[in-house]
Amino acid sequence: MRLTTRAVRVAAAAACVAISLAACTSPSDTADTSSDSSSGSSDIASKEPDVNGDGKVVVGVLSPGDLNDNGYYESFVAKAEAFTKSKGWTLIKVGSINPADALNQARNLCRQKVDLVALGAAELKDAIPASAEDVCKGTAWYVPSSAEIKQTPQISISRDFINESLLAAGYANGLLMKDKGYTKAGYITGPELDFSVQAAKAFKAGIKEVVPNATLATTYTGDFNDSAKAKEAATAQINQGAKVVYPYLGGATDAVAALATPQNGLLMSTPGTDRCGEPGNKFAVSVIFDPGEYFNAALSDFADGKLKMGVSRDWHLGKDSVPTVKLCNGTADQNAKLKQFIEDIGSGKVVPDTEVSKLGG
Repeated sequence: MRLTTRAVRVAAAAACVAISLAACTSPSDTADTSSDSSSGSSDIASKEPDVNGDGKVVVGVLSPGDLNDNGYYESFVAKAEAFTKSKGWTLIKVGSINPADALNQARNLCRQKVDLVALGAAELKDAIPASAEDVCKGTAWYVPSSAEIKQTPQISISRDFINESLLAAGYANGLLMKDKGYTKAGYITGPELDFSVQAAKAFKAGIKEVVPNATLATTYTGDFNDSAKAKEAATAQINQGAKVVYPYLGGATDAVAALATPQNGLLMSTPGTDRCGEPGNKFAVSVIFDPGEYFNAALSDFADGKLKMGVSRDWHLGKDSVPTVKLCNGTADQNAKLKQFIEDIGSGKVVPDTEVSKLGG
């Protein structure tokens, strides 16, 4: 079962959050992950990174979010900027794309002779049909996964798994809630999509692993980036007694996080990136399904002629460096329990899909 990640994941967020978010996969995702599913992957990979042979390498990034959101969307572009600069490549980035315009924007990138088209979040899945059109023929594609995206021979998919990341996120919050005597939590996201609904269930299940009588209020504002709606939803949840609020959002994340103060004791979690070390940090938990880390690995493969189309790369909690979850100011005991829980997910001792089915309803 898979992704989460914001894929929109708020990613998406993301992630899958996807928040993709994340690029994230839900349990219902049935994407073909076979390495043999692409008939054209070897042709593209053999020409990477200058796929079209024009003597230069151009990477085009399309994002539905604010490229300066200090979070999920910015992470993707920041990693792309650093990598392409190190290689002397050209980066074309287009942000705040309306999903309804994704297909046209993808075609525009191909007309600019890019070698690689990268989608910053799965919300832009409607751009994918361009990969099979003549205008994009011979172009490599990088796509963060989601339940709605199926593998095709023309694209490379990056997948993480919502139930893994969000179950651990809930568990981390549960540890903090138990020690503080909290029992009410809130979850705020954008549109009511498969991945954002699944993320809520997994987050709730993780909390209840530690605090069985905990409750979770869930609000769908309809927009990952609308700060006013997100702040209104968070305020309502706080007024109803929520002491934990998870902004599974994009550009609206910081508006919600600003409500946390030392005086009110609110606990916030990040939707995709590690922000524990930031000056004036407002977050108690970093839930890290960083799309930039996934894309950075794909760009490295692309540079080496190893980014194959028609296949997916899977990222698992407890097995890979990302995704992961960390407490920003956890005690030694809390950190040890979270570390063990993540290791148990990675080893298979804890099966996220089973736990979410049992506790996330």
